[in-house]
Amino acid sequence: MQTIIETVQPYVNTIVTAAAGVLTAFILGGLNKLKTKVNVWLEARTTAAQREVIHKVAGEAFALAQTTFKDVGGVRKMQEALQYASLRLTEQGIVVSPTELQAAIEKAYLEYKAKTKAVLATEAQTNEDAAQAAVKDAVSSLAAKVTAILTQATGPDATESTVPETHQDTAPAPQANVTGVAVE
Repeated sequence: MQTIIETVQPYVNTIVTAAAGVLTAFILGGLNKLKTKVNVWLEARTTAAQREVIHKVAGEAFALAQTTFKDVGGVRKMQEALQYASLRLTEQGIVVSPTELQAAIEKAYLEYKAKTKAVLATEAQTNEDAAQAAVKDAVSSLAAKVTAILTQATGPDATESTVPETHQDTAPAPQANVTGVAVE
């Protein structure tokens, strides 16, 4: 029995070593795939974080140009906003093309216009509602004053007699024949 174990032992060692090698290869392959996925995820997160910073800086640049250079034209405002945003992003180590930066500033501008348009529409609606309420009050007040003047001019008894009386005719309507058809 000892000789059988001694004879089989090199084969068992070889099989165990091969199995350990295959298992190690699978583990390393899985770790490599996991590493690739983690790197892709980190790059996507970093890009998303950088995009967020770019849009915040673009909003700041637009606000600065809008308030500081309100008397100059749009082209000059855009140049100033691009210069500010470029400097701020360079300080933070973010490299962006001028076209991307201009697009981010334009986006901030469009968001600003949409917000101000919504606010102006709300204010206009509020002013219109207030004007309608004022007109209703004025008409109501005018009607009350006209009624008071008429009552004063004609007296309280005269207003009661000015109401016309309606009489209902109870006689049957005459009938007429039109080409053989009776009409009531």
